[in-house]
Amino acid sequence: MPRLILFNKPYGVLCQFSDDGAVPARPTLAQFIPVPGVYPAGRLDRDSEGLLLLTDDGQLQARIADPRFKLPKTYLVQVEGVPDPAALDALRRGVILKDGPTLPAQVDALADPALWPRDPPIRVRQSVADSWLRLTIREGRNRQVRRMTAAIGYPTLRLVRWAVGDWTLEGIAPGQWQDADGYTARVSRPNRR
Repeated sequence: MPRLILFNKPYGVLCQFSDDGAVPARPTLAQFIPVPGVYPAGRLDRDSEGLLLLTDDGQLQARIADPRFKLPKTYLVQVEGVPDPAALDALRRGVILKDGPTLPAQVDALADPALWPRDPPIRVRQSVADSWLRLTIREGRNRQVRRMTAAIGYPTLRLVRWAVGDWTLEGIAPGQWQDADGYTARVSRPNRR
């Protein structure tokens, strides 16, 4: 039976098991997931947080990561400013990016989701409000959500992937992982240099 791990990737962690000798060393999955033979099914940028799925099954990995399968991915997005209805409608229709139009997104304004604090905290400008969106897409282009919110005039300040398909972060703290069957492993955060 294939193994599937749900990991709450903290900000600043690379979605790979080695850093290829970078100096200074950056945190990687190896510091959090001591499970041999599993690999990420998709990616999250270093400056994004949230749900990362890992598996030891190549077919499952492809099914999760390959855009052809259009598996929905839901993000909690903190943006600079408060998007008006027209901006949200633009996301719902799909926006034009440099690499072409996006598929329509599901998007709603969201009350502050009371997530864990980010380390380091986001930049805050006293003269500009910020707000949260719940955004679901069925594509996986490079930095797509950030580019979509920028295209409507509301840059992303914080990006947390909450769900992939039916799998969610519910009950998984940053830096923790659990098997899809529910076992949770508590892993300490790496020392920051």
